Amino acid sequence: MADTALLLSAIAGPDARSPIALEEPGARFARPLDRDLTGLRVAWSPDLGGLVPVEPEVAAVVESAAEVFTGLGCVVERACPDLTEADEVFRTLRASIFEVAFGALMDRHPDGLKRAIRENAEEGRKLTGPDIGRAEVLHTLLYHRVREFFGRYDVLLLPVSQVVPFDVGIEYPTEIAGVAMDDYLDWMRSAYLVSSTGSPALSVPAGFTPGGLPVGVQIVGPHRADFAVLQVGHAFEQATGHWRRRPAGIE
Repeated sequence: MADTALLLSAIAGPDARSPIALEEPGARFARPLDRDLTGLRVAWSPDLGGLVPVEPEVAAVVESAAEVFTGLGCVVERACPDLTEADEVFRTLRASIFEVAFGALMDRHPDGLKRAIRENAEEGRKLTGPDIGRAEVLHTLLYHRVREFFGRYDVLLLPVSQVVPFDVGIEYPTEIAGVAMDDYLDWMRSAYLVSSTGSPALSVPAGFTPGGLPVGVQIVGPHRADFAVLQVGHAFEQATGHWRRRPAGIE
């Protein structure tokens, strides 16, 4: 967390060129991260409220992370905001961006782009104005639903990835916990559904599978609560020390 905070101290802060830049100077992130978490309201979910399939070994690590926060004096409950619309928001707006970014290049060099990029750009071309308008409306609804959720909780613990690390020769998992993945985006829904909310999210080493593979936990906070999320991540890593450990068989 200290390394991440140092990076943010150099790159974060107000900038007239960005309407979503943080208002406080980046120097804020250079402050000590130590914080007493007693009474912190922590929500956790192993599967984003049942929205995504998750391998049992991953879910077990998320649950153990919740227990760590209980030991730190936090008020811990199993809960998750309704992220149902996040999938449509992400896929629609992403496809639109891909078409804008790569559409002309795809026309000039149809064989010069990898298949996944072409498919995303092609999906963008299928979109209508009402499709994009609906995604923006749902984006606003999602934002406010998550905002209200963080009126009841301070942070949310989720899996970073739905699967344990897989062989480097595999492009992406085609099945998770017995559920088939329709495309290469499906297996990473635990991350991109959160991205759709605009909330700051932090990936922290959280433990290992029985076979020694590393698993992370995602710490999500309210909009613009970046420093608070870092403090919570710092407390967790100090309590567990997982970031210092190497997976089994790694020297």
